[in-house]
Amino acid sequence: MNNSFFNRFMPQEPKFFPMLNSLAAVIGKASGLLKECIDKKLNEEDVESFYKLIKEEERNGDRITTDIFNQLSLTFITPFDREDIHDLANSLDDIIDAINSAAKRIWLYNPKGLPNESKDLANIIEKGVARIQDSINELHNLKKDPKHISQCCDALHDLENDADDLYAQFIKRIFSEEGNAVELIKVKDIMHELEKTTDCAEHVAKILKTIIVKNA
Repeated sequence: MNNSFFNRFMPQEPKFFPMLNSLAAVIGKASGLLKECIDKKLNEEDVESFYKLIKEEERNGDRITTDIFNQLSLTFITPFDREDIHDLANSLDDIIDAINSAAKRIWLYNPKGLPNESKDLANIIEKGVARIQDSINELHNLKKDPKHISQCCDALHDLENDADDLYAQFIKRIFSEEGNAVELIKVKDIMHELEKTTDCAEHVAKILKTIIVKNA
């Protein structure tokens, strides 16, 4: 195990920290583009260019994630359990995939409009991603001071609860107000993908909590 007594005295590869930071930065770019994409759609503007930019970031995320996995197989001593590094990188990549999926649906479905709640969910996603970036940036300092990461995890949990409440309110409203079944299906699916993105962010928090318990 990487956190065994023996391994505490072995030199460890710090390269995973900047790699995870790079992956978190990609999520930051993607979440900002998603917010702009939704703003454009709310203003009835074309969103294809934003979807393409998000897709590009999704591919960047895939490349970084693959690189992390490859380095895990080549590295003897890692900063913390290699399974946790694998799970963390994979869960970060899941956020980018979810953002890309939401943007793709907005572009493909081309609904007549998006509900105002879509902007609220995009704001929650952006706030959650900012917390994730803060946490990843602090991973190198985990053993000395895990408090900041723990607080970010708690905030991610609260944001996911806010997203759940918002999505529930949207569902209740849309079924009572939207008379066009096709538009209802389009918008509901887009909103589901946005809400799912917040679930992915909370999953990152759970993995980070596990890492804290094992290493702090």
